[in-house]
Amino acid sequence: MSSAVTRTTGQDHLWSVDDHLEDILTTVRPLEPIELQLLDAQGCVLVEDVTVPVSLPPFDNSSMDGYAVRVADVAGASEEYPAVLTVVGDVAAGQAEQPYVGPGQAARIMTGAPLPPGAEAVVPVEWTDGGLGEGPVSGMRAHSASPEGSYGQVHVHRQAEARAHVRARGSDVKAGDRALEAGTVLGPPQIGLLAAIGRGTVRVHPRPRVVVLSTGSELVQPDEELSAGQIYDSNSFALCAAARDAGAIAYRVGAVADDAETLRSTIEDQLVRADLLVTTGGVSVGAYDVVKEALSSVGDEDEAGSGIDFRTLAMQPGKPQGFGSIGPDHTPLLALPGNPVSSYVSFELFVRPAIRTLMGLQDVHRPTTRATLSTDKALTSPKGRRQFLRGTYADGAVTPVGGAGSHLVAALAHADALIVVPEDTTSVEPGAEVEVVLLG
Repeated sequence: MSSAVTRTTGQDHLWSVDDHLEDILTTVRPLEPIELQLLDAQGCVLVEDVTVPVSLPPFDNSSMDGYAVRVADVAGASEEYPAVLTVVGDVAAGQAEQPYVGPGQAARIMTGAPLPPGAEAVVPVEWTDGGLGEGPVSGMRAHSASPEGSYGQVHVHRQAEARAHVRARGSDVKAGDRALEAGTVLGPPQIGLLAAIGRGTVRVHPRPRVVVLSTGSELVQPDEELSAGQIYDSNSFALCAAARDAGAIAYRVGAVADDAETLRSTIEDQLVRADLLVTTGGVSVGAYDVVKEALSSVGDEDEAGSGIDFRTLAMQPGKPQGFGSIGPDHTPLLALPGNPVSSYVSFELFVRPAIRTLMGLQDVHRPTTRATLSTDKALTSPKGRRQFLRGTYADGAVTPVGGAGSHLVAALAHADALIVVPEDTTSVEPGAEVEVVLLG
C-alpha cells in the first residue's frame, strides 16, 4: 500500500461514494509477485506470459482404440470384402518402443498411444473383428485377458483416409506459443494447461490475507447462550465469507469488546497475518464507538497518508466509514459500520474492489445492469444520498426485498442484487428503469 497519499479530513467533508472508492483504489496496490506451486496458485493472477516449452501433444497419437494401418492396405475394405492384416504387436500409451508397421500389417493401438512408424492412419476397433475372426466388435479385450490379441490377424471392414483418427503433434499448442497471458486468473483449466506443458510453479500475485474483526460488547458467538441485551455476531461471519468469495484468504477474529486499548492490541497482533484489515462496528458518533476512538490517532506523523480517516459518506446505508493504513507496513484498513446491511453493502462497494485490486485483477467491480423496477408502490430515497436497496433480479426486472432498514438480515439473505437510487432522486415509480448491482 502506498504511504504517500494525502486525504481530506473526514470530519468536515461529506464524501461521495465515488470519491471514497477512488481514494481506496488509488491507495491500494497489487501484492508483490511470488512463485507458487500450481495448486497453491489457484485463483491467483499471472504476472507474466507463459510460453509453451513443448508441443501438445508432443507426438502424433491415436484418438481411438483400434489398429494403426497403412492407407493402401485398407483401401476399398468392406464387411463383404474385408482387408486382412497381420497384427505385429500392441502400442499402449506411455510405451517407449513401437513395432514397425509394414505393408499388409497392423498394430493394435490404444487411445493416446504414439502412432507407430510406418502407420498412416488408425481404424477404430468397431470397424474390425478385433482379431476374433467373427463380425464387427464393440471393443477390445483387456490385454491381460487376451494377450494373443496382439498378434494373429485382424479383419478391417472399412477403409480409412490418411491421418484418420490421428491427433497431430502440436495440434493443441506448439512449442513457442503463448499458453497464457499475464493477468490471467488461474482456474482449474489454466492449472491443467500449465501442468500439461510441464510447469510445476508459476509467478503470480498471491491471494491477499484478509483479517475480519467485529466490535461490540453485546456480541456473542453462535452456539453460545444469549443474555439480556446481547445479539449474535453475524457480521464477522458474513464478511469473512464475502472476503473468501472475492478471492481472499480470510481469517475471522472473535468479537472484540468496547475497549479501545483491547482493540488496538488485537489489531496489532493481527498485522502479522494481514494484507488487509476489515473492522465492523464502532465508527459512528456514539459514546461507545470504540473503533473510532482506538484508531483516530494511530498514524505516524512522519509518514504522509498513514492513520485512519473516519468519514461521512453521502450514501444509505453505510454513512459512517473509515479508511487508512496501520502498522509498520502500512497495512490498509477499512472500518465499516456495525449494522448488518450497512456492513455488507459497504463490503460489496469498497472492500471487495480493494481485495481484487490486491490480487492484481483488472476488473474489480461487481457487474451492473439496467432493470425495470417491479414493485407495487414508489420507492423513496433521501435527497443527497445514494441509496442501495436489496432486491432480486430476473429476466430484466428487479424486485425490492425487505425495507430500507440497515438491520434487516433476513431480507439481505434473500437478495441477489442492489438497487441503486442516485443522490438527486427522491422517488422511483414502479416500472422505472434503475441501475442494479448484481451480487450473485
